[in-house]
Amino acid sequence: MVHVIASIDIKEGRVAEFLDIFKANIPHVLKEKGCVEYVPTIDLPAGLAPQELAGNVVTIIEKWESLEDLRAHLSAPHMLVYQQKVKNIVEQVTLKVLEGA
Repeated sequence: MVHVIASIDIKEGRVAEFLDIFKANIPHVLKEKGCVEYVPTIDLPAGLAPQELAGNVVTIIEKWESLEDLRAHLSAPHMLVYQQKVKNIVEQVTLKVLEGA
């Protein structure tokens, strides 16, 4: 199992717009081979001392059956369309690709 945590920095005031575009793409992603989970999340102020809050960051939690499935996802036609739609909204993307220890 491959786990992905994608942190997407969104331009100020455009998180809702980004989430609308992202959520419209979720059904396509969930149909992809090997997709187990694909969920957008935002920070929840929990009052925990080590927590860092970032109001303009959307964190995507993903699970894939294999690294091959993840790589195929990145070049899927609907992902290329999605990338074009958000390119002027997204400031930066960072990825953590993980496996069970």
